[in-house]
Amino acid sequence: MQNSDIILLTINGEDKPSLTASLTEILARYDAFILDIGQADIHNNLSFGILFKVEGGEGDLLKDLLFKAYELGVNIRFTPITAERYTNWVSMQGKNRYIITLLGRVLTARQIASVSRIVSEQNLNIDNIVRLTGRVPLEEKERTPKSCVELSVRGTPKDKRYIQRAFLELSSELNFDISFQEESMYRRMRRLICFDMDSTLIQTEVIDELALRAGVGNKVKNITEAAMRGDIDFEESFRQRVKLLEGLDVSVMQDIAKNLPITEGLDRLMRVLRKVGFKTAILSGGFTYFGHHLKDKYGFDYMYANELEIRDGKLTGNYVGDIVDGKRKAELLRLIAQVEKIDIRQTVAVGDGANDLPMLGIAGLGIAFHAKPKVKQTAGQSLSSVGIDGILYFLGYKDSLLDSEMLSN
Repeated sequence: MQNSDIILLTINGEDKPSLTASLTEILARYDAFILDIGQADIHNNLSFGILFKVEGGEGDLLKDLLFKAYELGVNIRFTPITAERYTNWVSMQGKNRYIITLLGRVLTARQIASVSRIVSEQNLNIDNIVRLTGRVPLEEKERTPKSCVELSVRGTPKDKRYIQRAFLELSSELNFDISFQEESMYRRMRRLICFDMDSTLIQTEVIDELALRAGVGNKVKNITEAAMRGDIDFEESFRQRVKLLEGLDVSVMQDIAKNLPITEGLDRLMRVLRKVGFKTAILSGGFTYFGHHLKDKYGFDYMYANELEIRDGKLTGNYVGDIVDGKRKAELLRLIAQVEKIDIRQTVAVGDGANDLPMLGIAGLGIAFHAKPKVKQTAGQSLSSVGIDGILYFLGYKDSLLDSEMLSN
């Protein structure tokens, strides 16, 4: 040890409340300078490390630490670190850092191993792994409906596009979601989230529901599917579908609004977003009647959609104002961000169709939710295996914080 005054101390054993205080008090007596410190706790088993520098007298210091470790009943190890090795380690802090989020109903060793292999092949190094969802009980019926871990990786990838493609293929093959985000101050400071409505906030396309009541269900559904796939222009498809609704009684809209199938996890998601101060918006190619219903129910701050023309209590087959298409959604996202004085990199957009791609593309975080294949391949992130509250994990939130007493009030 005499050739080095930089030492890595590692501790393994049962976690105890006084352990950190006891060891750092000894280091303090010898005026040790802490260069790095960190710990992880799995099933009450501690892995704890301190990298420190000391000027002389290290023999007595190490002896005192060794005796204290014996007294606490933990294993201790000392590793000398050369100045050159330490300097090389410090120089790595300027490298790019990325966050990889693995999310599914259940996570297995195969899924984690497959992701880790791609990370390794791309010359990235895993710095840290954190479980974001709650602890997993042995009884199947007691388990939470989702499982999530977050990997922090560092380095310069060979090909970021390849990583995105590989992760997309892997998520489809093994039935889980993978988010790959560059770490930055903006990722930790999201402030605005904009949602598509149909097949995102609700589990239906309202225009299809209206068409069924009007007796033109198959005609409208075919046009809707073609528009969502991007096969035909959204604006033209919108005109065609609305025209087919001519003569439908407005009471039908009231009945549909009362019975909208809400997407799994929306209650929890909106409760958390309001609590932590997000501004929220509905930007929909659907209709204002249903958008207002959701806005009032869940407390969205903004709502933009298409307004159907009503005359004598019936739909005329026309609409009022400009169509909210893909281009308009992106414009509205930018506008709301400007009004709220929010940097575009602090925004999130969520949608499922081809007409959502423009806003997914300009948002700081664009998420394709239970989306069509073309949208998944184009969007930066995809969420398909769990409910819409899975977005919270992509934002980095942990269950231990989300489900605390503060959020349940």
